[in-house]
Amino acid sequence: MKIKICGLNPTKDVQLCIDLKVNYLGFVFYEKSPRNVNISEISVLSSYDKRLSSFVAVTVNPTDEFIKKNIIGNFDFIQLHGSETKERVADIKSTGLKVIKAIKVKEEKDIGKYREFDNADIILFDTPGMEKSFEFPKDLITKLPNGTKYALAGSISENNVENINKLGLNFFDLSSSLESQLGNKNHDKIKSFINKINEIKN
Repeated sequence: MKIKICGLNPTKDVQLCIDLKVNYLGFVFYEKSPRNVNISEISVLSSYDKRLSSFVAVTVNPTDEFIKKNIIGNFDFIQLHGSETKERVADIKSTGLKVIKAIKVKEEKDIGKYREFDNADIILFDTPGMEKSFEFPKDLITKLPNGTKYALAGSISENNVENINKLGLNFFDLSSSLESQLGNKNHDKIKSFINKINEIKN
């Protein structure tokens, strides 16, 4: 089972997530987001021993200049939430970054869009809410492809992750359900969720 926690603060949350063996640590670069990372904070990331964790830059239609200046050398993955094409994914991968491509799912026909991005390293099936904590439609979860390449986001919490896992999914992306206040991760909630995951694994 793989876990990605998104919307982390580079100084407050990283060591905890590394210690808890969270697979992917996501940092948001989107000015409209309450979780937007201040560019000046990126430099602190190089001070961590990531061990088995990977750093992910979450972006919307990033420019080449932004990627070159801020992402390359600081992050392992870049997550794309915009109107990027398969060709754009290939361009970005040529820089050495791995790519997570988000697919917004409102209805069943949206799921099939993932086939356009067979060159992405990970596909993230998300709601159209863009961080507004919309719940992923339950009737569509069973229609998603299975495997370690496919992740699910959308109101996942320790209360429902076991049931979702029983539907065949094993890669979960969380953000708002691990917060007590908008944009600030609650460390007790993170610990509690990871404990639940370890319980399910065992």
